[in-house]
Amino acid sequence: MKKNEKGFALILALVLLLVMSLMGGALIVISSGDHENNNASDEYQQTFYVAETALKEGEQWLLDKFLGPWDRSTNKRDATKKSLPANTASVWDGDMGTAAARNNYDVNSSFFYNTNKVCYNSFTDLTKSSLKIAHSESNNYGELLLQSFSSAPQSEKDEAIKLQRYFYEFFVIRIGSAPFRGTGASIKKKASNTAATGMAYRIFACGIFNADNVTNSNNSKKRVVVGLESIVVLPK
Repeated sequence: MKKNEKGFALILALVLLLVMSLMGGALIVISSGDHENNNASDEYQQTFYVAETALKEGEQWLLDKFLGPWDRSTNKRDATKKSLPANTASVWDGDMGTAAARNNYDVNSSFFYNTNKVCYNSFTDLTKSSLKIAHSESNNYGELLLQSFSSAPQSEKDEAIKLQRYFYEFFVIRIGSAPFRGTGASIKKKASNTAATGMAYRIFACGIFNADNVTNSNNSKKRVVVGLESIVVLPK
């Protein structure tokens, strides 16, 4: 009887060990999945912030054109160069991978990533056969931060380097005339609260994360793209 009890106890111990091993393996898989989901969520959130930067940069570009570029020698805007930007005469193909579109990086950058038409293709409501734009621009987010971190601690510079896999892009379309009512702002038509005719622009902005760290978006399978847009009306 004792021998049978010892044999049963051994079998029971082996079964319990197997069950616990399976439970431990399942917990590891679940934990790994949660970690991957958290990483994906963090990457999307960061890409969204980068897209917001692109939208603000697009609006700033438009205001700089309208108010005139900032002249550092006089600490004033050059009002002789202010304008309401017009669309180009030719149809735009949406390619942000050209040297003309890249602003703060080039093919020699260690983090180079050819974004091609990623931002352009993320907006499906555009009539692309006749799309004409006033401006397009592609920037690297980490490089933007590094330029402002020249005197920052190395730890902050390292964080900016990690963010070099994020890119922000925008393009601006001049829509046409639109009603404008402005008062008390630097871009107002008059001091009184009266309606006037303005010029409307539509800004399309994207945050792009090079998730699989390749050099060409055509070879990318895991990139993250967030698109935002806004409409700005400037007085004539």
